[in-house]
Amino acid sequence: MACVEKLHIVMFPWLAFGHIFPYLKLAKLMAAKGHKISFVSATPKNIDSLPKIPQNLAPFINLVKIPLPLVPNLPENAESTTEVPFHKVKYLKLMYDLLQEPITRFLESSTADWILADYVSYWLRPIASRLRIRWCPYNIFTASFMGFLGPPSNLIKGDGYRVKPEDFTVKPEWVHFDTNVAMSLYQSLALAAGYETDEETGNVSEAYRVGRSLEYFDMVAIRSSVEFEGDWLKLLQDMYEKPVIPVGLLPDVEESKEDDNEDWSEIKDWLDKQAKGSVLFVAFGSEAKLTQAQTTELALGLELTGLPFFWAMKKQRGLSDTEPVELPEGFQDRTRGRGMIYTTWVPQTKILDHESVSALLNSSGYSSVVEAMQFGKALILLPCVYDQGIIAKQLEEKKLGFQIPRDESDGGFTRESVAESVNLVMLDEEGKIYRDNVKDMQAILCDMDKQNGYVDNLLNYLQNHKFSKN
Repeated sequence: MACVEKLHIVMFPWLAFGHIFPYLKLAKLMAAKGHKISFVSATPKNIDSLPKIPQNLAPFINLVKIPLPLVPNLPENAESTTEVPFHKVKYLKLMYDLLQEPITRFLESSTADWILADYVSYWLRPIASRLRIRWCPYNIFTASFMGFLGPPSNLIKGDGYRVKPEDFTVKPEWVHFDTNVAMSLYQSLALAAGYETDEETGNVSEAYRVGRSLEYFDMVAIRSSVEFEGDWLKLLQDMYEKPVIPVGLLPDVEESKEDDNEDWSEIKDWLDKQAKGSVLFVAFGSEAKLTQAQTTELALGLELTGLPFFWAMKKQRGLSDTEPVELPEGFQDRTRGRGMIYTTWVPQTKILDHESVSALLNSSGYSSVVEAMQFGKALILLPCVYDQGIIAKQLEEKKLGFQIPRDESDGGFTRESVAESVNLVMLDEEGKIYRDNVKDMQAILCDMDKQNGYVDNLLNYLQNHKFSKN
């Protein structure tokens, strides 16, 4: 049953486009039902980078720009994670933490009923409570990743039994159903820094931010669905002892307007010349950047496949990244005609929607995975950062994707393993299960009645549990 009285909802995502876009997609779905959305970004540049709000939704969505304060050690004008090397993201978080005063001033002048906020701004909950605005952590990670991390108290104080990187390579003791979802050793080693406070800056750990954001809340919203990970959602509900409301996987349902873009015209012309279902799309999203050694092996693996490919290649994370990666010598000459490489932004959903594209090789970034399944494209997985290793294990377990084999200790892989994985998923009979299962998930993702049902369920909860304004 739809809500009668309309809500005013503030949305406050972290400064990463892998967070901003799932927030914006949910904002549009709620605005389409007549609710007022204040979409706040702590950066004018990020707001200006967003796709234009559709005309029918524009009256309901207010894009709020809050200028970022200056912090030493950040490149000039850096306003998102894509513009800084990994080792400088901690300074972005410090800058984000300085927004407590301006976001408080904005909320004081608003008429907000709820604020849906990212884990990074864990400090916003007491501010919202003082202003009698309901607080809801909106989590854009999978339920499997959140379930693997564990209860909030464990994240804040440590769980007492996972003390070595090897301890994260097995199923946690609180997961009581059969699953192989866990971290590889190299992923655990990479994530270890997220469990420690940075001594240089005093920046609190990632685990602390996640735990504190979940410490006191009435409910948590999460980008997930029962069809995709029902067991993990039930685990979270039991673990948090509070309502966990999935908002759906948020497929891209808008009609793209990129046909007149010059780059898209060139890309489409090349794709149109390829055989139906023959092209491998290689894209690692906005966050992941391969090392030089990984880039070389990936490139030479693509060469070994003999298949046509389109590669959206990330050479560096912002202009301050002093270690840009390069293609192997002679690679472009040897693959000319059957390979196309772009080092700038590409219209990913348009490419995935093209009939010549058969599969996506990517880092298991959540949004890209959802987009690939939405368009029925098989998945070849090479996880790089953050939650991507858990997502890859989950997809592999569900036979929705195939992970390129790697060295468990350091994450290394070979050109031969790349070629064999691509050929298995795209061509071999053994890989048919991945191609078929992704088509089944496509049917679920494209069921907008299901997606709207998730949003209605969220809105009904928000309506029934807001503070009285009397």
